[in-house]
Amino acid sequence: MAGAENFPGFGIRYGPLAKLLDQTTKEVAWQPDYKAACGKRPPRRLWERPAKKTTEPILTDTTATRVAPPATASHASAQATAFTVILAVSLCHSINDIMQSLLSAIYPLLKDNYGLDFWQIGLLTFTFQVTASLLQPIIGAVTDKRPMPYSLPWGMASSLIGLVVLAYAGHYYLLLIGASLIGIGSAIFHPESSRIARFASGGRFGLAQSLFQVGGNFGQSMGPLLAAFIVVPFGQTSIAWFAVGSLIGIVILWQVGGWYSRLRATQANRKTASFVSPFPRRKVMGALLVLTLLVLTKNAYISSLASYYTFYSMHKFGVSVQMSQVMLFLFLGASALGILLGGPFGDRYGQKAMIWFSIVGVLPFTLALPYANFEWTMVLTVLIGLILSSAFSNIVVFAQELVPGRVGMIAGIFFGFAFGMGGIAAAVLGVVADMKGIDFVFQICSYLPLLGLLTVFLPNMKEARKAKAIA
Repeated sequence: MAGAENFPGFGIRYGPLAKLLDQTTKEVAWQPDYKAACGKRPPRRLWERPAKKTTEPILTDTTATRVAPPATASHASAQATAFTVILAVSLCHSINDIMQSLLSAIYPLLKDNYGLDFWQIGLLTFTFQVTASLLQPIIGAVTDKRPMPYSLPWGMASSLIGLVVLAYAGHYYLLLIGASLIGIGSAIFHPESSRIARFASGGRFGLAQSLFQVGGNFGQSMGPLLAAFIVVPFGQTSIAWFAVGSLIGIVILWQVGGWYSRLRATQANRKTASFVSPFPRRKVMGALLVLTLLVLTKNAYISSLASYYTFYSMHKFGVSVQMSQVMLFLFLGASALGILLGGPFGDRYGQKAMIWFSIVGVLPFTLALPYANFEWTMVLTVLIGLILSSAFSNIVVFAQELVPGRVGMIAGIFFGFAFGMGGIAAAVLGVVADMKGIDFVFQICSYLPLLGLLTVFLPNMKEARKAKAIA
């Protein structure tokens, strides 16, 4: 096929996607970091304005160029290519998180098949999430120094093997092994794919991060539905059917890795920007600590719903397993929408403003949830998912701007910390549920968003950008 490219290890040509990814590898390097340079959002149709004289662009894997691009049609093509890459990694993020969410979605099935207690359910979540949590910051730090774009398909392969193990596990310890393999795949996938999304953002970091993350949230929301209508009727072995999606993800990620490698090769001799934080080290460390606690708040609460919402709805309202999965889908679907909206609003109004809104604004709804009837429970969980999830992309972008040049490490810490804290919370809440009941768990979790008040200690990033621009 014309314009296609051979990719080692597959022996076939991938025409349309390969052609589009390869079409403007050089031009994509000219996307401007307009917001960082001018302290405001770029105007619409920026590429149609008259070209200005430029110097050699400053390029890194964490920032786009700081100069305006030539006013040519190739810039629009570069934008299209960048969004193709972002959407490709977002699709693979969706596949990756479908595999992850299947684990929690089939908990009722595993509980019946293996006679598990709540603490054993919590241990499964703990094993999966802590495996990812421990590895992600390490992988992120290593890939900051030496990017490994072709590691992405290997991470997807690890998750594929984990799915097959879960499908045919004969003992509880095999379930733990399958969960850990999915966790390892997640640890490999998130830091490098987050870097690629930011690399292709053209300076619209919030939008790129949201598009990347919404793929994951969409996958998480699809997991319960797929479990309800495929795994529950056809049994545990039907989990292996989802390996087909993993194979598709491996093919796409191999091509994205090739695009990233070629783009880095074109920039090998270009001047790179210095990585200087806009704030003193002590203030940066304090801000990172606050952001870490905010992630703890968000993920501890979301973990309580993702792991135990099905049990809570069946216990309190007497609904069927399939109906409880649909209710979980509504919550996770609203979370995906919140992720999608949070990034662009953060680009427009500032990451700190969106963090305030998403963390503190959800508090009235979380406090009311334990006392709501069936209809209001569904309404409240949708609102909670929508508002609370809009924080995460803004937290990640805020942290990446605090520590420039450490995209992989920051993504590894925050994605990894999110997984780890969710796992610890799931394990602790499982023990509490066995001792005090599932209703008590939802009552104590309703107060977690109060920690969002710590947002007041975050520095003002807008003022820092303006001061840097004036200097």
